Amino acid sequence: MNISFSFIIPVYNRPNEIDELLSSMISLEFDKSYEIVIVEDGSSETSEDVIKIYKDRLQISYYQKPNTGPGDSRNYGMRKAKGNYFLILDSDVILPANYLQRVEQFLSTNFVHCFGGPDDAHKDFSNLQKAISFSMTSYLTTGGIRGRKNTLGKFQPRSFNMGISKEAFEASQGFGNIHPGEDPDLTIRLWKLGYETALIPDAKVFHKRRISWNKFYIQVNKFGLVRPILNSWHPETSKITYWFPSLFLAYTLFSILTAVLGYWYFLGLWCLYFLTILISATVRYNSLSIGVQSVVAVFVQFYGYGKGFLKSYYYIHLLKKVPEQQFKKLFFSK
Repeated sequence: MNISFSFIIPVYNRPNEIDELLSSMISLEFDKSYEIVIVEDGSSETSEDVIKIYKDRLQISYYQKPNTGPGDSRNYGMRKAKGNYFLILDSDVILPANYLQRVEQFLSTNFVHCFGGPDDAHKDFSNLQKAISFSMTSYLTTGGIRGRKNTLGKFQPRSFNMGISKEAFEASQGFGNIHPGEDPDLTIRLWKLGYETALIPDAKVFHKRRISWNKFYIQVNKFGLVRPILNSWHPETSKITYWFPSLFLAYTLFSILTAVLGYWYFLGLWCLYFLTILISATVRYNSLSIGVQSVVAVFVQFYGYGKGFLKSYYYIHLLKKVPEQQFKKLFFSK
């Protein structure tokens, strides 16, 4: 297959992020042409002036449309794109110079219609961003599910770093109107259509993520809310691991209660886990400050996700509520 790439990038009120992303794309080590499709999703602060700066150096197609959410904006961009393989990025990522090389090398020998790549924190990111990145990518927290080298065949790509062929997009009709959660929903529907997915371990992006504790909490809480909805749509994909953050909350309460009663063993195990987080993050970034913030990030992640998961499970699986009616803020109108 002769692959022609089109980057698909939705953006909402983040011109500074687009500036940094496009700046990194100028340095891509790739000797073939590729297209960049930027879709302004109803922004009041557009990226138009930023894009003008790069128009002479990059092949950019720029579209403005009403706000219908990132999933629908990606679909819009893929329908407009000229390539036959779409590389989907969030606006808050930065690409290493070898990104396109790694993608092409993999697809030339292990072609799949959909892939995902890992994310990491850039050396110039803030300490908070590095701590949040650690909590979202470490084996100690997520088991490395966002970038394990042995995760092939049933890897669930995430839309901050995802590729999908034009054929698979047209067969699946792309992303749904839920957000977050639109990327695993698309992946599962692709599996049902007979398409395979894979991880390209070397196709890494630097992912800024949220830049405040409150924004991070809101994000992971929504992740928790979405998962029971996805499980109700695709019950065959339900796993006990999705319960782990909620079980963590239960264990935390149990540990505190038993400690009040004079039994410190369980709370000791709890403290040992977070001590391991502290040491691991401190060594990884050579910074005690990042280590301490990583402990906070992991707790926020587990608390936010676990709380959201339990709430959604109660309404969706026990009370049998309709997701679009119970959690209206998770769905965009097209």
